[in-house]
Amino acid sequence: MSDDSLRITDRVAIPRSELEVRATRSGGPGGQHVNTSSTRIELRWNLLSSAALEDGERARAAAKLANRLDGDGFLRVVASASRSQRRNRDDAEARLVDLVSRALTVPRKRVRTKPSRAAREARMDAKKRRGKTKRERGEVERE
Repeated sequence: MSDDSLRITDRVAIPRSELEVRATRSGGPGGQHVNTSSTRIELRWNLLSSAALEDGERARAAAKLANRLDGDGFLRVVASASRSQRRNRDDAEARLVDLVSRALTVPRKRVRTKPSRAAREARMDAKKRRGKTKRERGEVERE
């Protein structure tokens, strides 16, 4: 995997040639400068036709990112926090890497465990103490 790609995991890297980058005018900080320069970066990547992912990875990522994909299978990330186009591009790429890497992680299977005997006994003792406290709250006898 070459230098000219975004490293997602140890095995997955998105070639920058698959990314569509568009610079537009930003609404963020910059004063009058903001009206004349295109610093907002829109990064698009087609998840469904990418060669960077295997079929299983593509299916998992598409399922997890389904609400972020458009009709053609493009994942869109926009960055406009900075006045610098370069910084916004780096930020958009970092967010794309984060999104895709979180979508590709396979959650570990939960291993069911039983409470220990001591934990069960402590729970029962606490319940008995609480019940005794409530029982003793009965009406006070008056003379």
